[in-house]
Amino acid sequence: MSQLGRTYGQGLMVHVETLAEAEDVPANYLVQILNELRISGLIVSKRGKQGGYALSRAPKRILLSEIVQALDPELLESNCAYSGHSGERVSKIWSLIGADLCKQLESYTLEAFIVNDQGEMYYI
Repeated sequence: MSQLGRTYGQGLMVHVETLAEAEDVPANYLVQILNELRISGLIVSKRGKQGGYALSRAPKRILLSEIVQALDPELLESNCAYSGHSGERVSKIWSLIGADLCKQLESYTLEAFIVNDQGEMYYI
């Protein structure tokens, strides 16, 4: 989501079309993503000519785990059954992998994804 990182704390809002073009994502699909992020409180939106989307807090205060939880919460869940000959062992391994994934996701903030290649323009 290009330019969204730049919008926090500056009163700037980015339009869906601008984000969609910068990230080469269909606008209809991007609206769905932005809606999930808004519902989760990670971004704010405003309607109208001066409207658009902005981060709700600084990129260094948004964990990657929060973004994943907002967009794909099932990714962090373990749905393995304990049945069958190897069920318990498989479930235990997947739980360990899930814990490692959660730990890694919590070690990164949105700031790690910012690319500063246009002066003060930030990219997500």
